[in-house]
Amino acid sequence: MKQDFLKYQAQTTPHPLAMEISHAKGSYIYSKQGNKYLDFVAGVSACSLGHCHPRVVNAVKEQVDKYLHVMVYGEYAQEPAVALTKLLASKLPDSLNKTYLTNSGTEAIEGAIKLARRTTGRSEIIAARMAYHGNTMGSLSLMSYEERLTPFRPLVGGINFIEFNNTEDLSEITTKTAAVILETIQGGAGFIIPKEQYLEKVKQRCEAVGALLILDEIQPGFGRTGKLFGFEHFNIVPDILVMGKGMGGGLPIGAFTASETVMDNLMENPKLGHITTFGGNPVIASAALATLQEITESDLMAETLKKEKLLRELLVHPLINEIRGIGLMLALITPSEDIATQLILAAQDKGLILFWLLFEKKAVRITPPLTISQEEIREGCGIIIDILNSITTKS
Repeated sequence: MKQDFLKYQAQTTPHPLAMEISHAKGSYIYSKQGNKYLDFVAGVSACSLGHCHPRVVNAVKEQVDKYLHVMVYGEYAQEPAVALTKLLASKLPDSLNKTYLTNSGTEAIEGAIKLARRTTGRSEIIAARMAYHGNTMGSLSLMSYEERLTPFRPLVGGINFIEFNNTEDLSEITTKTAAVILETIQGGAGFIIPKEQYLEKVKQRCEAVGALLILDEIQPGFGRTGKLFGFEHFNIVPDILVMGKGMGGGLPIGAFTASETVMDNLMENPKLGHITTFGGNPVIASAALATLQEITESDLMAETLKKEKLLRELLVHPLINEIRGIGLMLALITPSEDIATQLILAAQDKGLILFWLLFEKKAVRITPPLTISQEEIREGCGIIIDILNSITTKS
């Protein structure tokens, strides 16, 4: 299978990890070779409830027996999508009450950009340097990392950049600005948390000039930070909220949410202002509904903060300079890119899945399922410390 994987399936790097997957359950992934791996990555924050959570699996099975795709998005009332968007509205601030379902986070970013321009009648979008919002052309255009941009130019125009956490840059937000789009917690840059009421100040500036604030919660969302959405830590409410990854319990979905007044701008002038064939798919929406129900009806979010505390207590080592993030969205910052890579590759050999971040090369991702047990956390942290001890001994 590995040979066919490399020959027939398009690759994203010259050297993929290429683990041959047999099955996955709970906090573990199993290979065709019979090896068992404790998952500290959760599909890059996508598998909020671990692998094959019974509530998600049962919801999918029940829906499959009823109907699959029946009509393009927005034409038919389909119970899973309606129930999902209604439950989301009940869990969000009153101004975030209407949701557009998409197939992925990056598609939701595209929709949010269009919605901001349509609502304000302006074209300028301001993003943060070292942001990551996805890889479709609009989302890619919100990135400032030139190495990744140059091969694909020309990009979408009208994008300008500010420095995350730098309040002096807020003067760049003007009456020409349609929207400011920020990750609530910068992911690829190294899990950078807003400081000194930064997001509040951005929101105030947006309100002063009539711009919208779009917050990208694709990584922090759905309980990963100990609250349903990361912005709840920072005393603000965005005008447009973007979500994805952990929303679907392991299935592909995204969404963007705004007020009814704002969202209805996509209905006319022009009609079909944003369209998708498979957005809101009933099977996927069933999985997302079950995921949201489980996260909000259980104690998983409260437990997430306890698990963060345990991880921070266990992951103390001279080769860990700091641990960034909140809840189970954490990044170990090592002294060098080489040490980070050694740790990630050695961990897989010892049955633990870790992964890189996009821009911060010294970082190691720790984003396990919210359902991970304290015993599993201790097991994984023990492997990490053992590997770092061996690296120290070699050096």
